[in-house]
Amino acid sequence: MSQPTREVKVAIAGATGTVGQRFICLLAAHPYFRIASLNASPRSAGKAYKDVVRWKQSVPIPKLVLDMVVKTCEVDQFGDVDIVFSGLDSDVAGDVEEALRKAEYAVFSNAGNFRRDPLVPLVVPLVNPSHFAMIPHQKKTLGLEKGFIITNANCSTTGLAIPFHALEKAFGPLETVVVTTMQAISGAGYPGVPSLDILDNVVPYIGKEEEKIEWELAKILGGLSDDLTEFDMHSKHPMKVSAACNRVPVLDGHLECASVRFARRPPPSPQQVKDALRSFYCEVQKLGCPSAPQQAIVVHDAPDRPQPRLDRYHQEGACVHVGRVRECPVFDVKFAVLSNNVSIGAATSSIINAEYAVAKNIV
Repeated sequence: MSQPTREVKVAIAGATGTVGQRFICLLAAHPYFRIASLNASPRSAGKAYKDVVRWKQSVPIPKLVLDMVVKTCEVDQFGDVDIVFSGLDSDVAGDVEEALRKAEYAVFSNAGNFRRDPLVPLVVPLVNPSHFAMIPHQKKTLGLEKGFIITNANCSTTGLAIPFHALEKAFGPLETVVVTTMQAISGAGYPGVPSLDILDNVVPYIGKEEEKIEWELAKILGGLSDDLTEFDMHSKHPMKVSAACNRVPVLDGHLECASVRFARRPPPSPQQVKDALRSFYCEVQKLGCPSAPQQAIVVHDAPDRPQPRLDRYHQEGACVHVGRVRECPVFDVKFAVLSNNVSIGAATSSIINAEYAVAKNIV
C-alpha cells in the first residue's frame, strides 16, 4: 500500500480511559495518522492530558500528548479531524457516536452499542474487511455523505474469529464450536475487578460475554447479501456456538480453549489444521496496512504454549497465537488460542480498520 500523501487527522474519544490510552500508545508514532484532538468527560476538559489521566500503560505517556488540552465529547469539540476512534464506555458511547456520525465523521468504535445494528459492519480486520461494502447502504439509509460507524468485535470474539476464519477458508464451514475462555482483568477496564474478587481466584462469569461470542461470530464469519444491504449471519451454513467465560488473574491476554466440528466430512487432520493456520494471509496484510501483523496466526508446537506472559506482546499484540492443536474425541479438532485483548482485541483492530478505509479511499 502506498502511504497517503497527506496527514490523516484523528481524534480519540474516551482518551483518558484504558482503551483510549492504548489508542494513544499505538498512534503516537503512526506513519500518517496524527492525533489532533483528545476528547473525554467534562471533568477532564480544559486541562492538560498529563494532569487528568490516570495512566495505566507499561510505557510513559507519549510526549506529543502530554500538554494537549482535553476537550469534551460534544460534537463541536472534534474540529476538522478525518477519523474519530472511540474508546468510550458503552454507557455513553451510543449517543456520542450517533451524534458524530450525524455530523459526518467516520467513527471507528471499540464499544458494543452498534455491533448488532443491521446497518453497521462488525469488522475484525484480519477476517472480514469485505463488510466495509455495507457503508454506502448505511450512508444512503441515513442520508449521510461521509459519516459512518464501523465497530470492532468484543475482545474474546476477536481472538476466536481469526483462526475460525482461516479454517473456514481452508476447509469449509464450521458446524459446532464449544469454547471456554480465561480472560484477563484488563478486559474489565479500569478500575475493573476488585482485588479481593480476583486474587487467588477464578470468576466463572462475565456479564453478557458468552452471548456476545455466540452471536458476534455469526455476523463476522457470515457474508453479505448480493445487493450489499444485509448481513447473512452465517445463515447458509448455521454454526452452533457454546461459550463459557471466566475471569482470571492475568493482566493482559485472553486464552481460549476451543473444540470444533466441520460440516465437511471427513474433517482435516490436526496437521492440516496447523498448516492452514500458518499459511493464512489476509487482505490487510496484502495492502500493507502499517498496524497489521507480519504473521496473522502464530502456531506453536510446544505442548505448553501459547501463554499470556510469554506471547501476548509479540508483534505488538496484533496477531493471535494457536497451540495444542490435536484431535478432539467429541468433535474433530481442539486447540488453544491466545490474543492480546487490549491490542488486536481492541485498539489495534480499530486502527487497522481505519488504515483499510484509507487504503480503499473510504475515508
